[in-house]
Amino acid sequence: MTNYRKPVPKSQVELSQETITPYIEKGKGDLPGKQNRGYYRSVKDDDVKQFSIGLRDIDETITYYFNNVIKPSVIQNSKRIPVPILYGSPERWKSVQKDGYYRDKNGKIQTPLIMFKRDSIEKNRNLGNKLDANNPLNFGVFEKNYSKKNKYDKFDVLNNRIPVRELYGVIIPDYVNITYSCIVFTEYVEQMNKIVESINFASDSYWGDPEKFKFRATIDTYTTNTELNKGEDRTVKTSFQIKLLGHIVSDAINTSKANMNKYYSKAAVNFNFETAGTVEVLNARASTPEKDAQNRFFDQPSGTSSGGVNSIDREYILTNSSAIADTVQGSLATFNNKTILTLPKDLDESAAIFNVFVNKTLIPKEQRIVTQQGTDIEVLLDVGKIGYSLDSNDEVVLIGKFK
Repeated sequence: MTNYRKPVPKSQVELSQETITPYIEKGKGDLPGKQNRGYYRSVKDDDVKQFSIGLRDIDETITYYFNNVIKPSVIQNSKRIPVPILYGSPERWKSVQKDGYYRDKNGKIQTPLIMFKRDSIEKNRNLGNKLDANNPLNFGVFEKNYSKKNKYDKFDVLNNRIPVRELYGVIIPDYVNITYSCIVFTEYVEQMNKIVESINFASDSYWGDPEKFKFRATIDTYTTNTELNKGEDRTVKTSFQIKLLGHIVSDAINTSKANMNKYYSKAAVNFNFETAGTVEVLNARASTPEKDAQNRFFDQPSGTSSGGVNSIDREYILTNSSAIADTVQGSLATFNNKTILTLPKDLDESAAIFNVFVNKTLIPKEQRIVTQQGTDIEVLLDVGKIGYSLDSNDEVVLIGKFK
């Protein structure tokens, strides 16, 4: 009997992939289903949205700058009237080009008024780019100020834990030169002069919302016409072009094909180790059955045995005192009535470990010296290496083998 296997139809993506001729002889791009899922992180309850800048965002920067920075206005009937600004949709712009002015729904000519529309978009290849849109590996990295994975506790402080950094990858933008046509309508030349003066002053600066993004805008030429037809209202019209240097960060699907939009750095914890003998001795003691060594150092509270450690060594190992400096001045911190314990002869010098913290910051051992001076312990800091000197308000904490 022949096993019959029902054929599985190909998806539209697979059919499209077969028709692609690669630009270079290195094979075709991976299908979306073959992506490394390890690069993806959940964005549930995440307050950081995917960063993107579109053409609409750039258009809105012009509206924002006119309404909130330039704030054009005219004096009419002894009153200051703000000049509204409109985006020239195809219907509005066609009406303006046909009639020479803009009318509202009731047929009334609207003056004063500023109207603009986007004419052209030209790619600027003199700046950086994403290298290849089919495989966008060139991207910038931004760090979030606070991550939920970093919770404060004393364990992290004492062990000098390196926190987790929450990072976001943003694709390199497409830099473009955008040209806008703009028309200003007023009833009098005097009104037009004030508006043109304020717009010309704002030229060659960066337009946009300071809390979002800005783009450099330039204006070169202003063309003014005064129309006074029989039986019609007088209209003063000035035309000019705004040349804006912008950039676009698309939110299309292919922008994240090979880009890790969100990822975390690795955390690290530094532990200080204490030894009670060589590795061979410790391994031998740890493997000794309890019935053969009643006083093993790792499970007996006290006692002495040839197979364990003596009481003096054990007391030294278990001692881990902490104290705050009584006096702090310049590069010296003094701990009054504190005595450094004597290192037992059969213990290695690595057991005599001291940790020094200045305002909860761990000072490396090569930047400080701990010594016994009479009945006090003194900690001398290398001011040149740590970059600052101490004053009486600084908190210096000593942790180690002392009483």
